[in-house]
Amino acid sequence: MLTKTYGSAVFGVEATTITVEVNIDKGIGYHLVGLPDNAVKESSYRISAALSNNGYKLPGKKIIINMAPADIRKEGASYDLTLAIGILAASNQIQSKNIEEYIIMGELSLDGGLHPIKGALPIAIKAREEGFKYFILPKENAKEAAIVNDLQVLGVDNIMEVINHFDEKELLKPTIVDTRAEFYKNVDFPEFDFADVKGQESIKRCMEIAAAGGHNIILIGPPGAGKTMLAKRLPSILPPMTLKEALETTKIHSVVGKVKDTGLMYQRPFRSPHHTCSDISLIGGGNNLPQPGEISLAHNGVLFLDELPEFKRSTLEVMRQPIEDREVTISRAKFTVTYPSSFMLVASMNPSPSGYFNDADSPVTSSPAEMQRYLSKISGPLLDRIDIHIEVTPVPFEKLSEDRKGESSVSIRNRVTKARELQTERFKEYDSIHYNAQMNVKHIRTFCTLSEESKTLLKNAMEKLNLSARAYDRILKVSRTIADLNNSKSINSNHIAEAIQYRSLDREGWLA
Repeated sequence: MLTKTYGSAVFGVEATTITVEVNIDKGIGYHLVGLPDNAVKESSYRISAALSNNGYKLPGKKIIINMAPADIRKEGASYDLTLAIGILAASNQIQSKNIEEYIIMGELSLDGGLHPIKGALPIAIKAREEGFKYFILPKENAKEAAIVNDLQVLGVDNIMEVINHFDEKELLKPTIVDTRAEFYKNVDFPEFDFADVKGQESIKRCMEIAAAGGHNIILIGPPGAGKTMLAKRLPSILPPMTLKEALETTKIHSVVGKVKDTGLMYQRPFRSPHHTCSDISLIGGGNNLPQPGEISLAHNGVLFLDELPEFKRSTLEVMRQPIEDREVTISRAKFTVTYPSSFMLVASMNPSPSGYFNDADSPVTSSPAEMQRYLSKISGPLLDRIDIHIEVTPVPFEKLSEDRKGESSVSIRNRVTKARELQTERFKEYDSIHYNAQMNVKHIRTFCTLSEESKTLLKNAMEKLNLSARAYDRILKVSRTIADLNNSKSINSNHIAEAIQYRSLDREGWLA
């Protein structure tokens, strides 16, 4: 007897429906075809034990299973449940009524229990697109998949629940999630708050500007100045995620199995990879099943690279294209996948190998030549993609010992959100632009016009501070954001003046 069940394979952040054809005929043998990997081939042992421990068995006949389309490699143990139900239906051990309306996925343990799978959300989205009515999967993934409406998600703990459902002994109840209600109910602030930061008012202002315009930022200062503390609090002042952004972000994290029990992600991600990370772990990829890297897991959030010069130069260089295009395409001989990677880059570094530079109070200093070698670890093209450079100085004891708290993240985020709303309105005719940092040269010429006074100020600053030519557009973008925070339609000279000081640590200016 021939029976068809349906599973799904995830490539990138998209799913492809897999048809599992099970044919049972006279003879003896178990043959699995359709480009399965070793984990899929080993499923026969897990299925046999799971069925045996629950009063069922593999039929002692010739079992041929084809996983179509046969030119797509099937990887992982998530097909165990798909194959097991197909075998039971083909051998008439369970009823197969309306089985073609189900997507079935789950990894079996030997006692018939189910382990969670990866990619439940993109699988559910694809199932709805292709007209499937039901999605059976492990209960741990049920909330995640139930985000998708018009699809009945049936979470189960073991294979017996699935068998009883098809035999109509005990029907499974769908998991229901009101996505919009859950999203707006659970939107909350991260645990870190700018109110805990003593002093550093100028740095807080700089972080506010970066958040308002989505600008990449680098913090340069000695050890203990508070660079990491400030960076960890940046997500707390970013605008709340929209429902669309939350779905995009959840989809990426679903692929790597990092979605929590809440299902939908409500807070912007904050990723902080160690400086020993490899190119693949940062960008994504892999020889077999491609996986998103840190830059994609930071999509719609913040990627924090602490001690930037300690990262391998080759690792940093592969970020240049994704930062510019806000997506990363991974090409291999047998596949090409694209992951979104629209993130805010926040980097920090010491000013020199010793951590101190031009500090008379420090017992250890570095020469200009040592500092030149240290800074040369970061290429000009990468630094060119960072809009704001700011020097972070240590907080004096008087500020540290104050009892008064600083301004809270809530009040800062309110200003940032209003500035983002102005930008959304400004760029409403452009599909690919949502905030100032995304502007290209054409948009800068349109939305960043300057008066003669402002032009003169900018020209003098670039000459006197020895700023590089690449700083010009960055200053205009940042000044546009400063104007938005001040609710000003035009860019004034004071906006330009403030933006200029955030390029004073440009490579040439820093070493001048």
